[in-house]
Amino acid sequence: MQSDPSKRAGAAAAIEMLRENSLATLAQRELERQIVSGEIAVGSKLNEADIANALGVSRGPVREAFRALDQAGLVRVEKNRGVFVRQVTLAEANQIYEVRAALEGLIGKLAARRIDTEEVEQLRAVVKKMAAQDKARKAEAYFALNVEFHDILARAARNGALLTHYRRVVNELDLYRRETISRSTENIPISTREHEAIVTAVSRRDEKLAERLLTEHVLQSRERLHGALA
Repeated sequence: MQSDPSKRAGAAAAIEMLRENSLATLAQRELERQIVSGEIAVGSKLNEADIANALGVSRGPVREAFRALDQAGLVRVEKNRGVFVRQVTLAEANQIYEVRAALEGLIGKLAARRIDTEEVEQLRAVVKKMAAQDKARKAEAYFALNVEFHDILARAARNGALLTHYRRVVNELDLYRRETISRSTENIPISTREHEAIVTAVSRRDEKLAERLLTEHVLQSRERLHGALA
């Protein structure tokens, strides 16, 4: 018994759509990684054809990835000019810091309530690595550890919606912070002590203290960054 040609065509179209969506997601994740890590510099123009060739995909998935990155605040699409890695201004960074402070406070409160023992140990291990970086003042290594620390906390809050919003804000802010992190290495020991205090509060299930410490940590980080720029 032969199958219906229209059904075969429909199935093929569905498989192709699934394949294109999967490739678009993979392209988005790889471009996001390169942008956040600094491999693709802030302000760079993204060439659709070049990226498609580099990733080994057609231009369709790359186009979809650009749309997703635009919605995530990592790139800007300029009509008749192309797609560029977003440059965050000082004024925009100030606003994003305020949003992050509020989100981090909530993360601290929920993480203190819901974190498990393994996650507390993960945080302690990251802080230990941070302390080792103090002596060398390795800005890039410290930056990566800081991202890891806060992402562990965000996941420990056990709130998917909060995690999604938090990661978008962090990605936007990292576009600004990565350009300036090397100018503020003298603040690494101060930041490390703040992270140590946060781990202590969370491990003791002190929700109010964890909320306050994380909110203050973000706002103080903003002030330290402003001081370094000045």
